[in-house]
Amino acid sequence: MIIAIDALTEGEPPEARAKRLTELLKSVGEKVRRERREAVLEMQANGMSYRAIADASGISFGRVRQIIADEPDRESED
Repeated sequence: MIIAIDALTEGEPPEARAKRLTELLKSVGEKVRRERREAVLEMQANGMSYRAIADASGISFGRVRQIIADEPDRESED
């Protein structure tokens, strides 16, 4: 994946590279957030507690609560 990103921006001036990388980050970030939410909701449907989901996912208990409640991710507000 890193090599593909390097190839995508190779030879571009810094302004164009920064813009392209920002667009890529937004699109990849959205996909990752959707997939993570689906996994968290599936774990919840399987009877896992918020604490168990947090431990299994490597995220905080509070973030699990936010994901399940479908609250916005503050990191995505760039």
